[in-house]
Amino acid sequence: MAEDPNDDWAAAMAEQAASSPEDDWGAAMAEQAASPQVSPASFEQLTNTAQQTIAHDLDMILDIPVQLTVQLGRTKIAIRSLLQLAQGSVVELDGLAGEPMDVLVNGCLIAQGEVVVVNEKFGIRLTDIITPSERLKKLNK
Repeated sequence: MAEDPNDDWAAAMAEQAASSPEDDWGAAMAEQAASPQVSPASFEQLTNTAQQTIAHDLDMILDIPVQLTVQLGRTKIAIRSLLQLAQGSVVELDGLAGEPMDVLVNGCLIAQGEVVVVNEKFGIRLTDIITPSERLKKLNK
């Protein structure tokens, strides 16, 4: 003969009512909320860890090589003309003499400058540095 499920529920309810408040989790939580334990907070001394982390991260990339390109100008020529070039040939570029040259790092414009000769070697004197915000504007165009 099967037992009545209502009897099981009635027994469980009676057992819960007879339990003491220490055994009842809800009662214990309510008691703890009524009289909370208060202790002072302790904090570690603040340091310049953010600056140290940034400096350390920057140190990691300082030795990565990049390709620096100084661009005098550009032109388009046919393959026939390209094959006819020889030593001493002159190729006309779209840049004008005395016009600032573009300085690119990995293909991204970072500055403009002018040609200088130092100890019989060519170099470039930077005359205008492109700010990050100006670079972003050029990318959005």
